[in-house]
Amino acid sequence: MDPANYYRLPWTLNDNVLSWLEPTKKCNIYCEGCYSTNEHDSHKSLDQVRADMDVFTAKRRMDSMSIAGGDPLTHPEIVEIVRIIRHEYNLKPVVNTNGHAMTPEVLHALKMAGLHGVTFHVDSGQGRPNWKNKTELELNELRLQLAQMVEREGGLTCAFNMTVYRHTAEHVPTLIRWAQEHIEIVHSMVFILFRTARSSEFSYHAGAREVQMDEVIYYDQETNPAPMTTPELFAIIREHEPAFDAAAYLGGTRDPSSFKWTLVGRVGTPDRIHGYVGKRFMELIQTGHHFFAGHYLAYSHPALLSQGKAMLAGFSPVDAGVRRAAKDWVKTVARHPRQLGRPLHFQSIAFIQPIDHMADGEANMCDGCPDMTVHEGQLVWSCRLDELKRHGSFLSCRPRGSC
Repeated sequence: MDPANYYRLPWTLNDNVLSWLEPTKKCNIYCEGCYSTNEHDSHKSLDQVRADMDVFTAKRRMDSMSIAGGDPLTHPEIVEIVRIIRHEYNLKPVVNTNGHAMTPEVLHALKMAGLHGVTFHVDSGQGRPNWKNKTELELNELRLQLAQMVEREGGLTCAFNMTVYRHTAEHVPTLIRWAQEHIEIVHSMVFILFRTARSSEFSYHAGAREVQMDEVIYYDQETNPAPMTTPELFAIIREHEPAFDAAAYLGGTRDPSSFKWTLVGRVGTPDRIHGYVGKRFMELIQTGHHFFAGHYLAYSHPALLSQGKAMLAGFSPVDAGVRRAAKDWVKTVARHPRQLGRPLHFQSIAFIQPIDHMADGEANMCDGCPDMTVHEGQLVWSCRLDELKRHGSFLSCRPRGSC
């Protein structure tokens, strides 16, 4: 993967697509290697939620708000939190949940309060009641149940997150195929590469004090050796789907050529993917939305995602990927005329590559990270919030053997 072939996303600290609100650290299941501390008495009051939202809106321009945790459905006032975000701050609320506490009644109440969408985190590393020791492929039954619940409620975006370990990477192509089969109701898939501490190479420090591995939230190399990169995962996917390609990426703070966030957009039906959008499509969507709305776009309404034919017609003149997809669709219709009446759907697939370290130990973070959260009135990386909570500072790394 060559960064020159993709649009470099324009997101910055103070001008981004979304932000990450944590109204609680409490969770109702255990996820293997989760870096988020499960604090049972951690529910924020509505005044504290508003204080966090005031920080976000004072320091950051955005389109939507990810409501995470912990699991936000454990918060007794989650419906009111959604209402506050939508009606007091005019942002799109998206609940990030493992789905264990989601019911049709809860989902309906959230929608009535102004919910824009749901992102379900489902993977085989979770200690989920009634689903323990299931493979990623077996968990597709649960994913479909959750997606169908969202579809029955209607008018909401539906996405799925999965943490990818080296031993589960082989299942990613099948999950991408599953997402295609349900492209009408699954609008996005997000693959998050697992974060691994590298204590054989670096020592970890909170200020002057060295932090031992049992004080670090995420796993060491003994448990998850050789962390994966997005290009490695793409190579695995392309063994099954050679045409699979991205449109845009977000680089790193120290290594701008690293693929920290990588976005794929594709157009098709449950039977066939006609093609993948290119970098010009993504550039026009992001910059055009910013021009008219004043901020970058995070989540489109589901009704727009079913307008693939209009998208092919509108963007074919300027984007090579869309043009190829349009040609494939025309050929398909010529062979099977009944396809002309079927809607085409747009589906996004994202890949998130976690913290990695340069040779000198400095962290290579996401440059313009969307998932910034609030801690003591300041914007901080949500993936490192627990370093602040546990140790009072971000951890620093030093190469082994250095002074």
